Amino acid sequence: MKLRNSAFIIFLILVIDQYSKMFVKTNFVLGEQVEVFRWFKILFIENEGMAWGTVIPGEYGKLFLTIFRIFAVGAIGYWLWDATRKNRSRYLIVAICLIFAGALGNIIDSVFYGVMFDDSHHHLAAFFPKTPYGTLFQGKVVDMFYFPFIEDYLMPIWVPFLGGKQITFFNAIFNVADFAISTGVGILIFFNKKAFAHSN
Repeated sequence: MKLRNSAFIIFLILVIDQYSKMFVKTNFVLGEQVEVFRWFKILFIENEGMAWGTVIPGEYGKLFLTIFRIFAVGAIGYWLWDATRKNRSRYLIVAICLIFAGALGNIIDSVFYGVMFDDSHHHLAAFFPKTPYGTLFQGKVVDMFYFPFIEDYLMPIWVPFLGGKQITFFNAIFNVADFAISTGVGILIFFNKKAFAHSN
């Protein structure tokens, strides 16, 4: 697989990811949701930390996370270049493309969104406002896809640990970039032998 094909995949994912985030950011108030189907909703939240909302504490925690992400994307980019140069499996190259594009998509939010938008509390965010909500490298990642296949289900009292509690499955809220990363990792796990086989 040629490098230009990889670049096209990455570019396409980035365009879809950033368009969807900017659309939600400028058309939804924080916490607003639209029900597409009973099991699929668009719910606008912002993620200040790592996956699943984990936050690095301290004044410079967010900056440290963003810089770490940038170095990680650099390493993934080198991996992609090396795999392409060595004519490795298409499975591997596509997986790396997905992971790279997803990581880069979320980095764009973290680096630039703090200066590109004002906050989304109780009003729609403005694009390049006079008073942005943050600074460079202090942006928040926009998430919006929510698939509560089972929502607020009361577990029977006899179920260990969860008995009598309300549960929601699947309660993660994510974006296109997250989906790309998860798909890339899934390819590496489920097609491991094909991904790491050398092309003839």
